[in-house]
Order: sequence, then structure tokens, then C-alpha cells
Amino acid sequence: MSVRRLDPNQPESFAFTPDNQSWAEATIAKYPEGKQSSAVIPLLWRAQEQCDGWVPEPAIRVVSDMLDMAYIRVYEVATFYTMFQLSPVGRKAHIQVCGTTPCMLRGAEDLRRVCQARIALHPHQLSEDGEFSWEEVECLGACVNAPMVQIWQDTYEDLTAERLEEIIVAFARGEGDTIKPGPQIDRHFSAPEGGPTTLQAYTTPHVAISVTEDVLVAETVETDAGETRHALAETIQTDATAETEDVADEVEEAIVEPDTTSPDAQSLDKSTVEPDGDSADDGEGDRPLGLDGPRDGIADNLKLISGVGPKLEGILNELGIYHFEQVASWTAENATWVDNFLSFKGRIEREEWITQAEQLANGEKTEFAKRVDAGEVESSQDNESED
Repeated sequence: MSVRRLDPNQPESFAFTPDNQSWAEATIAKYPEGKQSSAVIPLLWRAQEQCDGWVPEPAIRVVSDMLDMAYIRVYEVATFYTMFQLSPVGRKAHIQVCGTTPCMLRGAEDLRRVCQARIALHPHQLSEDGEFSWEEVECLGACVNAPMVQIWQDTYEDLTAERLEEIIVAFARGEGDTIKPGPQIDRHFSAPEGGPTTLQAYTTPHVAISVTEDVLVAETVETDAGETRHALAETIQTDATAETEDVADEVEEAIVEPDTTSPDAQSLDKSTVEPDGDSADDGEGDRPLGLDGPRDGIADNLKLISGVGPKLEGILNELGIYHFEQVASWTAENATWVDNFLSFKGRIEREEWITQAEQLANGEKTEFAKRVDAGEVESSQDNESED
């Protein structure tokens, strides 16, 4: 890595704007006592944004004082990470040209020459009007789309010298926001140029949804390969005024991998959610004992178990499962039955439902339960659909 030093011309002082000061204080407060120095990078980055793209030496001192760090420690961070500019950069654009092997093999030298001709001969040198600057950097992480440059926080990929000139002209006119970041050719992100070239013979089944007065029905449609995948479609009773979009997620969740001998589409009454017998459809496991209703009319919030959202909680309630202690008492055979019934393929064991339920039944709070109580888990809110 080349030697990085502070610019010889520095402003006399630096102070965060009131908004940035409030943001910085809130950011520092996110870290535990004694670990406030962990906020050094975000604070330096905010200082750089405030100073038109570079970090002056007085800003390093201010950040040091806010974090109670020695000046040399913050200086080490600022000079180590090339994301921090130590000299003034162009007001309209600072262009970082990727110079690693894939980009070099695909024309990075031509991009360098454009920057030298239109901006300045040397890296980190301002253009005559002070509006542009450039530098060569290490890998920017889109090698398959080489060559590429980064301007501020956006990358522009699959470039030619001519296209880079057009981008520079757009920024010079103040029209940089009209240039779409990413590939500058006919490709989607890192997909093949011109579109996909493989896996085109087969697509996943399309689910056709129809709404009658009070019943929503889903049925499968043949795939492009001429095959019909069987799906189990649950008939969902809805209000006569329900919108299709409001219940489409429920239909999608009702579609599971069924027995290949079943008809193409089946419409089940809501009562069939709770099957007869003591085992799941494939004959494995023992169905856990259920209750006719929650004790004292109050059910536990099963959504405090990681992996259980509003819809799964409703299904468990229909199976007679209302309390943590019920889940905590499941045997391996019980878990297998529920797992097979829900077509989870091992999810209950992976997400440790039984262990979580034991803790919750004992009055302990799991980390996930704390997040739910704090409203940080959207999928555990009653008004959210479940993945």
C-alpha cells in the first residue's frame, strides 16, 4: 500500500453541523460503555461527507475527542482505509478507477487515460475548475463486470472509454443522477449479457388464483416443460368483500409438496387442517396431545418462539397447542409428527422450538423473545404475513 499522508493545506477548525452532531452522539450511544471507539469509522465517514468528500486533520481531532481516543489512533484509521480521502476531491465527482487484473485485462488503462485527459494528469490532483478528481484503487468487487469505476457510493460497470466520457460530461452538467449505476450494457447485475442462457427449459409452477363469493381457490398450471406439479391448495374462507391481494399470501403458504398420487388441485375445508388419526400423512411420528382451548382462556404468545409467526401460531392453536409447556413437553416423535404435518423438513429441530419453549415456560426470556417484545421482529407482528 502506498504511503498516505494528510494534505499540507488544512482548515483551521472543524465542527459537526447540529444535525450531524446529534447523529454522531446517537451513533456513539449504540455501543456498550468502554467500546465507544468502535464508532470511529462511521464518525469519520460522516465528517468526510460533511467536508465535501475528504477528511481534514481538525476533523480527526474532533472525532478523537468525542470518542476519548488518542489522536494517533484515529489518524491510523483514517490513513489505513482508502475509503477516507486525505486531500480535497472534486466537488462534483471523485472517480475511483479499479486497477486490478480483471479490469486491466478488459480496458482499465483506457479509463485511466480518459481521467488523465479530462481531469488531471496525476491521481488525487484536482481539475482546473476543482470539480473533478480521480485515483486508481484496488478491486471494487465486480470483476465479472470489468472494467468499472466508483463515483461516490455508486459503481458504474462494463465501461468503455466513450461511456466513461459521457458519464463525466453528465456529472459536469449536474446531471449525474440521470446515469443509472451498475452495468452500462444489456445485462442485469452480473447475469450474462443479453439475458439468461441456461435453465430456461423449466420454470416453477404458476399458481392461478380465483375468488368466488366467499372462497379462494388455488390450482396449479402446467410448467414450460409440460409437467404438472401437484399442489395441495387450502380453501380459505374469506369475507365476501376481501381483496385478492389481501389473501394471496395465505394461498401461497397453503401450497405444499403433496403426494404425487393426489389430483392436480384439491380444495380442503377449513376443518381438514386438523387431520384424523395419531400420525402425519406419511405415517411418521406421534401426534402431540392438544387442548380444547387455552387454559383460563389465555393462550401463550407462541410467536415468541423463533420460527413461529402469526399464521403458524394459528395452525398450532388449531392443533390444540396453546402453551409453551405443551411444546416443551414434545418428544422427538411428537416433533417429527408436527414437522411432517407442516412439511417443514427438519425446521423444528433446526430452530430449536422445544429448547426455546422450555426457557419461555420457565419464565426466562430468550434473545429472540426480547426482540419480539421490543417490536424489532416484523414477522412476529400480527399484522404481518409470514415468510
